[in-house]
This record gives sequence, structure tokens and C-alpha cells, in this order.
Amino acid sequence: MKKYLIRLDDACETMNWEKWLSIEKLFDKYQIKPLIAVIPNNEDTSQKIDPPNENFWLWLKKLEKKGWEIGLHGNDHVYRTNQGGINPIHQRSEFAGLPLNIQKSKIKLGFTKLKEKGFNPKIFVAPSHTFDLNTLKALKNESSIRIISDTMARYPYKKHDFIFIPQQVGAVRNIPISGTYTFCYHPNTMNETDFKHLESFIKPNKNQFYSFNNLDLANVKNKLLTDKLLSYCYFKFRKLFR
Repeated sequence: MKKYLIRLDDACETMNWEKWLSIEKLFDKYQIKPLIAVIPNNEDTSQKIDPPNENFWLWLKKLEKKGWEIGLHGNDHVYRTNQGGINPIHQRSEFAGLPLNIQKSKIKLGFTKLKEKGFNPKIFVAPSHTFDLNTLKALKNESSIRIISDTMARYPYKKHDFIFIPQQVGAVRNIPISGTYTFCYHPNTMNETDFKHLESFIKPNKNQFYSFNNLDLANVKNKLLTDKLLSYCYFKFRKLFR
């Protein structure tokens, strides 16, 4: 059985509002309920697109009430190291390679900000997909989050006392093998072609899309041997062509 999920990265007060409202309208049309990765204290100039919008947090609460999942997307979205950590999709990170005390401070700042705004995030989303074991320790110490959206596998699995919901693919596409697949989009950088392609895929496949809060994670087991092999081959392949 295939389950498709959608994750939307880089929601913040200075995001591209036109594009985010467009994707909200599209997903409402097909009753898609994605995970929204929220930057609590954005300092990344590339994400400062529109002027700060004072209605951002109210808008986010409206999405949550519709069943959209609100996740913690780091703290400030500024890359501090050139390390990939335990999920080296990229060689840049807000977290990987930093001392534990600094990571704890960053997690505390981001998590506290979302709590103050009325949210209780259950899922962590690392900017550029990169984090390390200290990030997990920081999450344990400074938050109640025990779910990570990332890593390469076909099914959710348990490791280091966390549940990992894999994030394997960028743009939507048909995947012929059973599994739980997360498509990751960045609305701030999407163009008209991206929106058209997304809708053209959702329309005939809408019944295969699930929401994060409807996933059954009660009996998640350790990572399958086949998924370990998949992950190993994937990162070996990336390393060859980097």
C-alpha cells in the first residue's frame, strides 16, 4: 500500500504570501492536509521575501484547525556549519556539528516561540534536512518533540527514541513500490509550472494522500534491513556525484 504525504518548508512571517495562499487554495480544493515546517525566528535573508505579516500566526492557527500539521523548522534557518550530520542530504546545517549546549539553546528558542504562539509542535524538520545526534539530544532536553520528518526509508521507523517519518522525494511523482512517501515543497520558490504539475498529479491520485496526524505510529518498529540498504545506496550514490 502506498501513502503519500506533503511537507511544505519555510513558512515564516516574511514568506511569499501570494504563493502560500495559492497552495492553501489548491490543497483545500483536494482536501490535502500537509505538514507546515515553520521557522520561528527567521534570520535567513533568502526567506525575507515579503514584509513581516502580523497575521501570520493567526493564519497558521487557521491551518491547524483545518487539520494541517505544524512542525518546528529549526530556529532561525541560518546555516552555521558545512556538515551533513546523520542525514547528509546537503553539506550545510543550522545544527549538525554544533556543540550540544548551542543546539539546546536553539531548540529551546524555537520550541518556546511556537508554544507562546499557541502551538504544540510534535514534528521536527531540520533546515536542509541536516542534523546530528546532538540535535536529537537537544530535542529530548528542550522539547516534547519525538518525531522527525526526514531520512531515507520506505516506512516510518524507530531509532534513538524517535520516530522517523521518511522524506524521500521533491516534486510529486508516481512511486510504484509500496511505502510511506513524503514530497517536500518550498512554496516560496515555486513557479507556475510547479503549481500546475502538482495539481495534475493530485487530481487523479488524491485518495492516496494522507495527513501526518492520521498516520498510525503506535506500532512503529526498528528500521527494516531493506530500508537500511536503500539508505546506504542512496547516500553512496549522492557522494559519487557530489
